[in-house]
Amino acid sequence: MTSETTRQTTQQATQQATQQATRQTGRKRRNAPADATPQGPAVTVVIPTIGRPSLAATLAAISPREAAGPQEGDGPEVIVVDDRPGEEAEALPVPAGVRVLRSGGRGPAAARNVGWRAATTPWVAFLDDDVVPGPGWARALAADLARLPAHVGGSQGRLEVPLPGSAEGRRPTDAERNTAGLADADWITADMAYRRTALEATGGFDERFPGAYREDADLAIRVERAGFCLVKGERLTRHPVRGDGFWSSVRFQRGNASDAIMRQAYGRDWRLFIGGPGRLRRHALTTGAGLLALALAAAGVRTGRRTRLAAGAAGLAWLGLTGEFAWARIAPGPRTPGEIWRMAVTSVVIPPVACAHRLRGELAVRTGRRP
Repeated sequence: MTSETTRQTTQQATQQATQQATRQTGRKRRNAPADATPQGPAVTVVIPTIGRPSLAATLAAISPREAAGPQEGDGPEVIVVDDRPGEEAEALPVPAGVRVLRSGGRGPAAARNVGWRAATTPWVAFLDDDVVPGPGWARALAADLARLPAHVGGSQGRLEVPLPGSAEGRRPTDAERNTAGLADADWITADMAYRRTALEATGGFDERFPGAYREDADLAIRVERAGFCLVKGERLTRHPVRGDGFWSSVRFQRGNASDAIMRQAYGRDWRLFIGGPGRLRRHALTTGAGLLALALAAAGVRTGRRTRLAAGAAGLAWLGLTGEFAWARIAPGPRTPGEIWRMAVTSVVIPPVACAHRLRGELAVRTGRRP
């Protein structure tokens, strides 16, 4: 067997092993080597922001004093990427020594790319602007990254979501449960460090993703397919629950447009790469039943009793599907009057809005535009 044939065979085996690993539902949780020490490699922290007030707490948690490592000056460089549109926005209030770059309002994926490409360190740690790194985070980050072998391309921090009312025994609301789910998510950029060579090998984040949704999962898949391993570290970051208002769950449905990009990139079974089923098919069934009921009801005014009966049947199907969705959100919650009302109203609105955003995303990927 020639050396060229051997090389091709080895490459094929590596690719097959990587693809088999990424097909598994919910990637395996790998731990960093136990002999890691605090003397880690140089790292740059990149934080994209749209100017939210929470940025101040994020930066304070990794201030130069807090970030000081075993020796003076060992703390990481910090780059804040201002993703507010336009060039006339008021300057962000950041501590001395923090670099601020602009990305022009193109979304968090583009902002992170601006940040890591401006860095020169072998590692880049990404934080969101609404998290609070725990005490000693910079030292723990250095320990997580220390002596990681070259095939390890990324290290994720532990994420903790303090739930309001948990001390009193109150059940979390729907919005609080959604945020709490981040604690078990894999490879999310709330706290995720990537080796620079892994970012260069994949080109970084896909800037077609318009918001903070799926762009981190997509990068993780591509990093693993490039032959790198991803591990979980020991550093701790807290993600407070934000009060985003009555319609927050409806606004969240914009992420369905990003799902269209995932389907285009990884096929119909793309959810196998991230673990967990979605509800889009049920939302489509609910929306279809509702539209059919309305159409038959309108036609029944002119055509007679049978059409009106069919409209009633379609309406009952819509009501049953909507009721099931609402109860699935109400049952595990505090079941206060306000929460029940919000779940009832938004459960009616979410299915058609989710379908509309998915259709918008599918149209965008087919025409080569950004969703």
